[in-house]
Amino acid sequence: MSDKQGEKVDIFAVAKAAKVSISTVSRSFNHPEKLKPATRKKIDKAVRKLGYIRNRAAQTMHGIRSGTIGLIVPTIDHAIFSELMQAFAKSVETQGFSILVAPHDYDLEREYAAVRKFLEHRVDGIALIGQDHSEATYQLLDSNNTPAISIWNYDATSRLPCVGADNRKAGEMAAQCVLEYGHRDIGLVFPPLSGNDRASARFEGAMSVLQKTDGGFTANPDWHIQSPYSLSETKRSVSSMLKTTPRPTALLCGNDVLAVASIYAAHAMGLQVPRDVSIIGIGDFRGSEDMHPSLTTVRLPAGEIGHLAGQHLAEMVIGEPTDMARINCDISLKHRQSCGPVPRKADQPKQKKI
Repeated sequence: MSDKQGEKVDIFAVAKAAKVSISTVSRSFNHPEKLKPATRKKIDKAVRKLGYIRNRAAQTMHGIRSGTIGLIVPTIDHAIFSELMQAFAKSVETQGFSILVAPHDYDLEREYAAVRKFLEHRVDGIALIGQDHSEATYQLLDSNNTPAISIWNYDATSRLPCVGADNRKAGEMAAQCVLEYGHRDIGLVFPPLSGNDRASARFEGAMSVLQKTDGGFTANPDWHIQSPYSLSETKRSVSSMLKTTPRPTALLCGNDVLAVASIYAAHAMGLQVPRDVSIIGIGDFRGSEDMHPSLTTVRLPAGEIGHLAGQHLAEMVIGEPTDMARINCDISLKHRQSCGPVPRKADQPKQKKI
């Protein structure tokens, strides 16, 4: 190894190359917004030319922030949290932070383990999804005095600051939509409710509306499905439900992933959506509007939620004065092509054998 390869570029070399003070270089990393663009550009040019890398471990030992925030999500397998994660990452990045992401697969013990691991790596703050967390997780955050925020599910009495939407209201809006189209034979397609406060709240909201409806709601247990976030498994389960006689005229799905799988199942059986069966989702994920038929759904503003959550958590870490944030973002019903009136019996085609 040559002498040049064996040497590590330090902050003094960067300051000399950029013709600024060491404190200015440090400020460019920790508080870039406090420097003039021209100064930041000079420092960045020197950093790139010299290949300088900050020693985060040494900074942490001396009490300086690590510049990282941990984001723990139930899953990264589907588009459910992708928009939120992207907006959250961009939001904290503007404050000089980067994110570490860990999934826990809807297992609160794994979530606790992820929190502990992030704290071992000295992250500056932690964001969690939803309001359902183990007492051990809350105690761990409290004992380490770690800034933390919960995202996605709004709760006016949350133990942590939260930025989210009213998931119970989302379920109510979805149910009201299919009822207004005249449907009473309604199937319910939801993810497992245990350990998932978002899905539970949507289910409770939907049932509260359906059970109060005039004209009766058909509470057929064969039409109630709990399916994991899997297109193939949900497609199989929905196909079995649609083979029942009579079959539901509408499917109310707990999220757009399950709604898309339900549309696939209907098409595979030779059914047309919405002529033969109406389908509604919750979420309005990317692609929901562009599929055929376009998906009627309740929009949860994932981008806005992620942006505001990142902004508030970064402010908590930096130490800027902030009140206990509990922000309820507006949701809206998106009327598209996948929902329509109850089909006339004469219009219902024979189901294709599969």
